[in-house]
Amino acid sequence: MKFADWTQGARRVATGRIARGLAVAAVALAGAWLGIMLGGAVRSNVGPVELGMSAEPSWAGETVVDAHPFGTLLFDTHDAPVSLRVTLENINPDRARGFLDDPRFSADRLPALLEEELGAGVRTLILRAALCGLTGALITSLIVFRRPGPALAGLLGITVAIAGTGAAIALTFRPDSVVEPKYTGLLAGAPSLVGDAESIVTRFESYRVQLAKLVNNVSQLYDVVSALPVYDADPTSIRVLHVSDIHLSPIAWNLIRSVTAQFKIDAIIDTGDLTDHGTGPEDRFTEEIGTFGVPYVFVRGNHDSMTTQRAVARQKGAVVLDGEAKTVAGLRIYGMGDPRFTPDKSVSVDSNLESLAALGRSRAAELAKLPKQVDLVAVHDPTIAKGFSGAAPMVLTGHSHQRSTELLPSGTRVLVQGSTGGAGLRALEHDEPTPVEASVLYFDAHTHRLRAWDDITLGGLGEQSVQIQRHVETDPGRTISPVPTIAPSPTGSITVTPTP
Repeated sequence: MKFADWTQGARRVATGRIARGLAVAAVALAGAWLGIMLGGAVRSNVGPVELGMSAEPSWAGETVVDAHPFGTLLFDTHDAPVSLRVTLENINPDRARGFLDDPRFSADRLPALLEEELGAGVRTLILRAALCGLTGALITSLIVFRRPGPALAGLLGITVAIAGTGAAIALTFRPDSVVEPKYTGLLAGAPSLVGDAESIVTRFESYRVQLAKLVNNVSQLYDVVSALPVYDADPTSIRVLHVSDIHLSPIAWNLIRSVTAQFKIDAIIDTGDLTDHGTGPEDRFTEEIGTFGVPYVFVRGNHDSMTTQRAVARQKGAVVLDGEAKTVAGLRIYGMGDPRFTPDKSVSVDSNLESLAALGRSRAAELAKLPKQVDLVAVHDPTIAKGFSGAAPMVLTGHSHQRSTELLPSGTRVLVQGSTGGAGLRALEHDEPTPVEASVLYFDAHTHRLRAWDDITLGGLGEQSVQIQRHVETDPGRTISPVPTIAPSPTGSITVTPTP
C-alpha cells in the first residue's frame, strides 16, 4: 500500500470516528434533556406554599418564579445553560394564616426554616434531574445505536456535561440577585412582594431575610386574591417619579396618576419635551399637572417653548426650574431648560456635542459656588447632564427616548429616562412601538442619597405588557469628587439629533 493511500484511509477512519462521536453526543444530549423534561420535575412544600420545580435548557441562566395567575419574577441567579423554574402550585389559606401568625415562626426562625425547606427541594431536584438525564441518555442511545459501546460513551459524556453544568452554577451563583427581580404580568402592580425600599437597601445582604419576606407576601397575596397589595408606605424614603419626553401623549397622564397613587410619590420630575411644537394650542395639555396633588418639577426640553414653560408654571403644584435650585419634597433640586428650541426653523440650533458638554460644565461650576449643595440635577439632554459630573450625586435627563443609567468616575449617577409618552405620535414612525417608561426613585430622607429605584416599562402602541425591575444602589454614601479638568467630549453612545 502506498503511503498516500494509507494516509487517505487514516483520514477517512478519523473522519468517521469524529462523525460517530458527534452523533453519539447529540443523541445522548437529546435523550438527557428528554429525560429531564419528562421526569425531572419535583414538588416541594416551603412553608404554606407547594412549589413545583423543574430545570430547563436556557442560555440566560436564570431563576423564574411563576406566580400564576399573577405573573412571573425573574432573577439573574447564575451563568449556565440551564434555568430553574419555580411554580407556585398551591397554597392552603388556613395554613398560610396559621403559619404567619404562629409565634414559633418568628422573624428569626422563619428565614432558616424556609431556607432549609427550599434547599431540600432544590437538592431533590438536582438529584432527580441528574438521574433522569442519565437514564434518558442511556435509553435513547441504546434505542438508536443498539450497541452498549456507544450507549456507555454517551452516558459518560452526559455525566461530564452534568457535572460541568453543576460546577458552573455553583461558581457563578449570585444570591444577592433576589433583591433585583424583573416583574411581569400583574405582579408589576405589586412590588411589595420583595419588600419596601428601606428593607431592600438596608438588609439586601441577607438572602434569608428576603426569602422570608417573599414567601410571607406571596402567602398574603394568595390569601387576599381579590385585590393586589399596593406598595407599603416607607417613612424613611423620599419617593420621586421621573418622567420625560411625554410628547403630548395622554397615556403618560394615566400612568403618572396611577403610579403617584400606588407608590405614594412625594414629587414628580419631568425632564422635558412635554409638547411637540411648543405652540399655544398645546398649552391646554399642561392642565393635567394640577390634578396630581404632588409637586411637579419641570425643566424645558428642546421641543418646549418658553410659552410651554409659562403654561406649566401656571398649574397648581408646578415648580419650573430654569437655571435655579429649589427645595422640593426635602430634596435640593437644580434644573435648567434646554438651550435649544428645534421647532423654530428660523433660529440655528447648536447641537455640537462639545458645546453642550461645555454648557453643562459651566453650569456645574456655578453650582459649586452655591452656599448649599444640591442633591439632584434635572436637565433634558444627556450630553449636558454628563457635564454636571461631580457637581451632584444624581442627574436626571431624557431626550434619547431610550432608558439607561451610568455611574460616572466622579461618583455621579446619570439616569436617562425613556419616553413616558411612548414618544407620542413618533411611535408610528418605527416598525417597533416605543415603550412607555418611567422610574420611581427612593432617596434617603436624612442623607438625601439615592437608595434604590424601580424602572417601570409598559408596552408601546398596540402592546399590552407591563414590567417593573428593581435596582439597588450598592454604595449610596459614596464620595462625589468634582471633575478636576475639562472632561473629554462624550462618545457616540448618546447622540444629539433634534427631531423636527
